[in-house]
Amino acid sequence: MFVAKSIALSLFLGLNPMSNVAPTERIIQVQANGFENWVANFRNRALRQGISSRTFDAAFANARYLPETIQKDRNQAEFIKPMSDYMGTAASDARVSNGRDMMRVHARLLARLEATYGVEAHIIVAFWGMESNYGQRRGDVPLISTLATLAFDGRRGRFFEAQLISALKILRRGDTSASRMTGSWAGAMGHTQFIPTSYEAYAVDFTGDGRRDIWSDDPSDALASTAAYVSRFGWRKGQPWGVEVRLPQGFDFDRSNRAAKMSPAQWGRLGVRGTDGRVVPNYGEAALITPTGAHGPAFLVFRNFDVISRYNNAEAYVVGVGHLGDRIRGMGPLQIGWPQGERDLFRAERIELQQRLTAAGFATAGVDGKIGPATRRAIRAYQQAAGLPADGFASLSLLQRLR
Repeated sequence: MFVAKSIALSLFLGLNPMSNVAPTERIIQVQANGFENWVANFRNRALRQGISSRTFDAAFANARYLPETIQKDRNQAEFIKPMSDYMGTAASDARVSNGRDMMRVHARLLARLEATYGVEAHIIVAFWGMESNYGQRRGDVPLISTLATLAFDGRRGRFFEAQLISALKILRRGDTSASRMTGSWAGAMGHTQFIPTSYEAYAVDFTGDGRRDIWSDDPSDALASTAAYVSRFGWRKGQPWGVEVRLPQGFDFDRSNRAAKMSPAQWGRLGVRGTDGRVVPNYGEAALITPTGAHGPAFLVFRNFDVISRYNNAEAYVVGVGHLGDRIRGMGPLQIGWPQGERDLFRAERIELQQRLTAAGFATAGVDGKIGPATRRAIRAYQQAAGLPADGFASLSLLQRLR
């Protein structure tokens, strides 16, 4: 309230309240003033949704506009890390070693979680490692402030207002206090980075103390909540997320498609075998994925791959969790390495790729920056004409060749 009052006083005295304020600071002051008005209006909406005035006022007692949150939200430049770099971090030797340490330290807890939810311990620990590096990066941003800032001034106001209502419901229930409710600048919380609506739906009180405390240094409730979440979406104990495979010479990469599922035996008849040369065991129907095209690992992926994707649908994330879990339980590195520097394309590069393919006589049926079936067919036709493996993968190396 101090900013609003000082501005009002200056105007009353006939002064320019921001004449000596730098442009950035001026914008922040104006936004902070608008934020206070937004909070007052939001309070009415929150009370209509069952939030008590006591809960609301306690939660917002120290809430403030966070310009740094908006800067991060607005400056999220498109960023695509090469798969070799991403996986080098996701399943680094240090993260694998630390994950194995966590398996030993929390063996009793993890055994109980596995028995209760049917999710293997190494998978639970892999989520933990990916989301917060085993609790080391839980986030320390006050959640009410950052969610309110994003609801007021962000690109997805409706989404973040819904998250803010959920956060207030969490406080109303007494799971934590506003001062302890911290997380990332984007509103994810605790050891395994739940957003408030997911927390409301899936978090559990595994310790039995009456609170679903995913913020505590004790990771019990957080890990149990992740196990409950994964179980809820159909995790099948004993089924791998995926198995690394080798493809035969001349393989038809049109079959590399998560929607095209067959039994491992059927894949075997097409020459798709495990790295040991044998047909992959029958874990159920599987799809084939080749995250970096012909020049990188290939996997048969099963139902559990789709379950992990409910946490984060990015293919790299799902492979990261799965492979980290495999390494934690004692498996070795992948047999086929990730191509160095290869990555998906930025949107501008995808548009350029389509333009160059079309100009070269391989029509992509439009230039929209989306790599759909028509563009993949054009890529395969170009690759076949150039004597390259026809994987249809829109890679950086392909674009550089077309240039």
